[in-house]
Amino acid sequence: MHTSSHLRSLFIGLSAVTVLAGCATKQAEIEATEGTATRIEQQEAQQQQIAPAKPTLKRKVAIGRFSNETRYGRTFFRDADLDPLGKQTADMLSTSLVDSQQFLVFERPDLSKIKAEQNIVGESNLIGVDTLILGSLTEFGRKTTGDSGFLSSTKLQTARAVVDIRLVDTRTGFAFFSAKGAGEASMESGEIAGFGSKADYDETLNGKAISAAISDVIGALINKLEERPWRSEVLQLEGSNIFIAGGQRQGIQAGDKFAIMASGSTVKSQSGAMIELPASQVATIEIVSTFGDSELNEGSVAKLTSGTMPTSTTGIFVAESGE
Repeated sequence: MHTSSHLRSLFIGLSAVTVLAGCATKQAEIEATEGTATRIEQQEAQQQQIAPAKPTLKRKVAIGRFSNETRYGRTFFRDADLDPLGKQTADMLSTSLVDSQQFLVFERPDLSKIKAEQNIVGESNLIGVDTLILGSLTEFGRKTTGDSGFLSSTKLQTARAVVDIRLVDTRTGFAFFSAKGAGEASMESGEIAGFGSKADYDETLNGKAISAAISDVIGALINKLEERPWRSEVLQLEGSNIFIAGGQRQGIQAGDKFAIMASGSTVKSQSGAMIELPASQVATIEIVSTFGDSELNEGSVAKLTSGTMPTSTTGIFVAESGE
């Protein structure tokens, strides 16, 4: 009798716990409420969030000498400057920079000296650039490995490449950045009892390995180039119009504001180095319109908004404004 009473009490207690647990886990209903903003206001806010940012002002860069410093693919009768692997590396780097849509890329295959770049505007009709890119294919090699059995065999071809890249300021000749990239590419083939794929020498592995090496270094290269201050030239002063180099393809558009900077004087330090003192802002301009049909001949027309324009274009340049 005592045992039966105890079991009945235990059953009642468990039932109460179950009921309470069920009540505790029941979720409160959430009532939907209408937002305070209208549907049109919500759509406008979404469009502002996904609207494209202001175009990036493109820096002007040139790819100069890009040599193959390895023994691979070279002969005694081949000019090192015309080596196919060196040219292939330069072409891939150029393509990567162009595809980023952040630079105006020019090629300087015959200009291996910085002095030639410094005098380029006065001596030819080529466009002067801010940064010259030099580099080398410093390592390249291939190897083939494989396993052979009674009825099957496999072969693995692997190519490895290493590139070194330097960025040089064309105004000073100073190499302000260097980076190294490495990459590999491989291809495997197999054969079972005389059937399957047979991999002969695969020339495309060379390009894939070099492309992987470029991909390994391109991010750091682009970031460093973007850190460099953007600048352009004042072409001519004509009444109230101020003509500057660079237009729509360089990211300049009507309404943009820029600073007119006066270059600092150049002094000689005790060590013999020539040091240019900081430039100073003398005026602010606003773009009225752009002209030209290519990167080679485009420019912009601006008006003065503050400050005083010098009477000559000598010693002044255009820079990004803080406004």
